[in-house]
Amino acid sequence: MRIIQVSPYSWDAPGGVQIHIRQLTRHLEERGHEVLVLAPGDVPGRHGNALIVGETFTTWANGSVAKISISPRTLRALARAMRDFAPDVVHVHEPFAPAIGLKAVMSSPAPVVGTFHSYYARETMEGRVYTAIAPLLRPVWRRVNKRIAVSQAARHSAKGRLGKGDVTILPNGVEVDRFANAVPAHDVPPGRKLLFVGRLEPRKGLPFAMRAFARLADRYPDLSLIVVGDGPERNAIDELPPALRARVHMKGKVHYEALPTYHRASDIFISPATGAESFGIVLVEAMAAGLPVVASNIPGYREVARDGRESLLVKPSDADALAEGIAHLLDHPDEAARLGASGALRSLDYAWEQIIDQLEAVYESLAGVPRREVVEAVV
Repeated sequence: MRIIQVSPYSWDAPGGVQIHIRQLTRHLEERGHEVLVLAPGDVPGRHGNALIVGETFTTWANGSVAKISISPRTLRALARAMRDFAPDVVHVHEPFAPAIGLKAVMSSPAPVVGTFHSYYARETMEGRVYTAIAPLLRPVWRRVNKRIAVSQAARHSAKGRLGKGDVTILPNGVEVDRFANAVPAHDVPPGRKLLFVGRLEPRKGLPFAMRAFARLADRYPDLSLIVVGDGPERNAIDELPPALRARVHMKGKVHYEALPTYHRASDIFISPATGAESFGIVLVEAMAAGLPVVASNIPGYREVARDGRESLLVKPSDADALAEGIAHLLDHPDEAARLGASGALRSLDYAWEQIIDQLEAVYESLAGVPRREVVEAVV
């Protein structure tokens, strides 16, 4: 099959959607499919299997930084690329994303698979806006032939506002073997180690990780904190007393190939996200590496790492609760080992070998659907 993957987010920026599309594309190509990725980015032109269709600008939404493109030139390039490639199926990630997601759905010459990756709580500003404009999105909703959500939280976020129409739950895939079989990193200190992985932006909760570590440092003198990622909240380390900063190891951006080595070198994975997480792929990666998880009790997370089974879920935006959860596992290594072993088993449900079979079946079911008339208007 000839398959187009559409990302509304910059192909050059870090992000779960981009990682998902990269891995999905590789697995599809390994199965003999021809795949073209269409996305905005920093450098125009063709880059391997990706065609950059426009430049981006940075915006804040839902507690996260996103680099998107809304220029008319980008939208024209997107529509032209879809037409020229003549796909059997177009897979649009975030069909409601302005403006590439919307344009891709409405201008696709082939049947559309739409994956909803995001969760917008109704009480947030973004959630209220989403609810208000939902009636305007119904033509886009109806034009998606197969709707997928990565979690119940993401499904509810979309279907709860748009109403009629089936939405299948199909989570993001994870390279489980890569995390399970990695060699531990060597550039880490001795002793017990907490690991934080993610973009350093408000919704990921790095300041709460720092405060929790400060509460634990005297009690556990061999404990250190490894932080993998970069972003505007990198200066959260400045909250710590100077003596403690030496026990926090800021690794910055780490190539995905090297990421599992830090998991295998650590003892507990922490993810104090404040909300708006629809899935929690970082939790699955940690579980695949056999790490016990202490994370926020928020909708997307509790579907993946179940409290008391693969994780300890604690009150979000609460450094004391996070510290208590970590201390409990440090003081009870048998329980930490049990959670880690359960997580490793649970992670197999998210292995790409499981996910790709289901997605390929979706594509095959749509490949025989007659091609359709393009709608040029963008909602």
